[in-house]
Amino acid sequence: MKLPLLTRLRTTGRNVFATLLATVAGGFLLATSAHAQMALDEVMKAKKITIAIPTDFPPYGFVGTDLKPQGLDIDMANYIAAKMGVGIELAIVTSANRIPYLQTKKADLVISTLGKNAERMAVIDFTAAYSPFFQAVFAAKTMNVKNFADLGGKSVGVTRGAIEDQELTKLAPASTDIKRFEDNNATVSSFVSGQVQLIATGASVAGNMMGKNPQLGTEYKLLLKDSPNFIGVGKGEDKLRVKVNEIIAEGKKNGDLDKLAMKWLGRPMGDLPN
Repeated sequence: MKLPLLTRLRTTGRNVFATLLATVAGGFLLATSAHAQMALDEVMKAKKITIAIPTDFPPYGFVGTDLKPQGLDIDMANYIAAKMGVGIELAIVTSANRIPYLQTKKADLVISTLGKNAERMAVIDFTAAYSPFFQAVFAAKTMNVKNFADLGGKSVGVTRGAIEDQELTKLAPASTDIKRFEDNNATVSSFVSGQVQLIATGASVAGNMMGKNPQLGTEYKLLLKDSPNFIGVGKGEDKLRVKVNEIIAEGKKNGDLDKLAMKWLGRPMGDLPN
């Protein structure tokens, strides 16, 4: 049975509109894809890369006595720029705005203790891991602690309910005197004042503590939990991501990333995921 003329015209019009819409959308996607692959080319053409870094998270990023940014993330940013043979512009970011800096193209890369999760992977891409972020047990260099059994009979300060509290409770022998405090400041104070012999905390808290109290001679002793850091790349910027991954792989192979981790964290980079 034939459809009425008006119905046929409406149907034909909808089909034509749908075809045009699909064509326009396809062209837009192709243009977007092409544009998304331009970051590396633009960096190499300008001979400069803009990298977002932290200055409020020692030892990964902080302001030194010369008022210039320093830390593991800053060294890594400079390392990548040097390997690419380009100049560098550092963009200071916080945890809240580091991803928007990528999305709005204010930065080509984000190197700012960035963990990888599904929510972030939906809006940006990630390179291979470049450094560890971890919770660990720290103590004076003079204290002989080689394994968790050595914690028996010793006092360890930890922030109540934190990841390090959970991990320490699992791994330390029953004879360990675990003293729990209500926040990181109180935990650090307990160690600095000698109230406890060791401290279980995150790398950033420990780095800040060691920087302010060099007289204590504190060092990394035992690993509680590893949560590696990745470099953020704009969504779809595959050429730039692959280039940075090549630099990271080279740095892992020749020991450069181990040196950075030892310099700022007091431990090798460990087995980082790709």
